[in-house]
Amino acid sequence: MLLGVNIDHVATLRQARGTRFPSPIEAALVAETSGADLITLHLREDRRHIQDHDVDAMRATIKTRMNLEMALTDEMLANALRVKPEDVCLVPEKREEVTTEGGLDVIRYFDEVREFTRQLTEAGIRVSIFIDPDVKQIQAAWDAGARVIELHTGAYAHADFQHAAQQAELARIREAAVFGDHLGMVVNAGHGLNYHNVTPIAAIQEIAELNIGHALVSHALMVGFASAVREMKALMIEGRQGL
Repeated sequence: MLLGVNIDHVATLRQARGTRFPSPIEAALVAETSGADLITLHLREDRRHIQDHDVDAMRATIKTRMNLEMALTDEMLANALRVKPEDVCLVPEKREEVTTEGGLDVIRYFDEVREFTRQLTEAGIRVSIFIDPDVKQIQAAWDAGARVIELHTGAYAHADFQHAAQQAELARIREAAVFGDHLGMVVNAGHGLNYHNVTPIAAIQEIAELNIGHALVSHALMVGFASAVREMKALMIEGRQGL
């Protein structure tokens, strides 16, 4: 199982004071040497954390793979076609939200998703769609041309202290992963995963990759970035192996 380290909130801390540190680039390099398989970052329309220069510097520096999260806007499409990351993940975005609140409604925005997917794919960029664990949405993503999905695990994560609700969400994620895998899609997952809830998600064999950011960056404040990445990867391996 692959670990994508989302470094957005390193930039959040930097932007709080408008300085040049901490450096998202440095964090990405430490993550790579500590077991990260790819680096995920979200260039938001309001530039609240990651900046354009971060994306350019990251593209030129990292040695693994860049997974660029972006909204369905012409500006972001043009930027992705210029930067040409290995992966683009299409996500919903509202300026007033604290973080991404749900999966992209592919059914509602089907034409836009299909066109973005076509242009990005033709440019040699692998397209993923951040999506709720819903079979109808997954089918729509497939029909729009996407061959990779990232299942939104937020509802599962937010049910941390409600065992029955969490188990129901886990079953929903498992069903969605099986469905996507059956279609022939690469199934990834992320959002709200932390050191206490990641193992059951990692145990789902159909999920190939987890993207984790806030919990990892928060833990890094206490133990250091390298240790935080290594600990998370170890938990994922434990879950995959059923230990």
